[in-house]
Formats: sequence, C-alpha cells, structure tokens
Amino acid sequence: MKLLIQRVSGARVEVEGEVVGSIDQGLLALVGIEPQDDQASLSRALHKLLNYRMFSDEAGKMNRSLTDVQGGLLLVSQFTLAADTKSGMRPSFSSAAPPAQGAALFDALVEMARAQHPQVATGRFGANMQVHLVNDGPVTFLLEV
Repeated sequence: MKLLIQRVSGARVEVEGEVVGSIDQGLLALVGIEPQDDQASLSRALHKLLNYRMFSDEAGKMNRSLTDVQGGLLLVSQFTLAADTKSGMRPSFSSAAPPAQGAALFDALVEMARAQHPQVATGRFGANMQVHLVNDGPVTFLLEV
C-alpha cells in the first residue's frame, strides 16, 4: 500500500460539482492499494496515518500527530499511486489491486478509521474526483506500508 499524505489547512473532494468529503486542518491521504494488501496492511497504514508526527509543536518541530492535533482525516482512493513507472513513457497499472479488491480494502480502511478517529471524510471510490487542498508547509510524505 502506498499513501501520499499531505498536511493541510483544508481540503475537499468534489464529484460532479458536489462536495462529497471535506476537512479543515488535518491530513489528506491519497491511498493506493496493491494486490498483496490485506487487513494487516490496513492496520499498519491507519496506525501511521493517525500517529505520524508531521504537525508542529510549540517549538516549530514536527512532533505532533493527527491524533495530537485532533485534525480531520480525508481518505481518497487513488489507484494510480500503485502504478509501475519504472520503464517506458506510459504507466502500467498491473501492480494496482483489481477494482473489487481495492474497493473492499478501501471501505475497510474507512470503517477502521471512523472507529478510531472522530473526523473522517472520504472521496468516492472509482469516481472522477476533483481534490482541492491547501497544503500546509508544504508538507508531503510518501509512505509505503
């Protein structure tokens, strides 16, 4: 699983002009699910999302997690993160989970997140989404779980 995470002062996802998910301060996570991912991968990913220290403390150091700052978590499925880009000029998506597996695992991740964190919003799996964000910092990390 690959997670592109961004510290945001605000973010929202629109589908056909309708806002389907939004947060204020917090974390936008673009989630790329791969065929080998399973429940253990989801648990590791969620632990990282909630506890990765990427928010500043009083001294300006990145010592606070999403849980510490009580920020929002916006989860957006993005199968293109799992693309193989090592050769050629066109990405291969054979390294991404098939749609049914990806949808099931993404839904499970959302359920787990909602059980552990009070502010969780999502995009819409498989939809053409427009993601709007204000990257705070900018602070962006690619996590591989």
